[in-house]
Amino acid sequence: MTYVIAEPCVDIKDKACLDVCPVDCIYEGDRTLYIHPDECIDCHACEPVCPVEAIFPEAELPEKWSHYAEVNREFFADLGTPGGAAGTGPTGADHSAVSALPVTAKDGR
Repeated sequence: MTYVIAEPCVDIKDKACLDVCPVDCIYEGDRTLYIHPDECIDCHACEPVCPVEAIFPEAELPEKWSHYAEVNREFFADLGTPGGAAGTGPTGADHSAVSALPVTAKDGR
């Protein structure tokens, strides 16, 4: 099982999870963050520090965000497995499902 970042992160990208990830498997898209499913070691460090509660074990994704497991996997189809987000930096891109979402203000309006 891997962890997945769901819709509450979109347009927020707090990045507290980046600081606690021991394997540097959380990558930055344009509007959200993504956890690389092949690099995640299921340590649970990221989940409790997320201020918007956007990170879930894949098996516990709420039904309304269940498609984010596939969104996260597909995001890495072109990127591959770089072996760490720090060396990759912000990708400047998102999965098409994230790009299609309406832009929300940082204050939630």
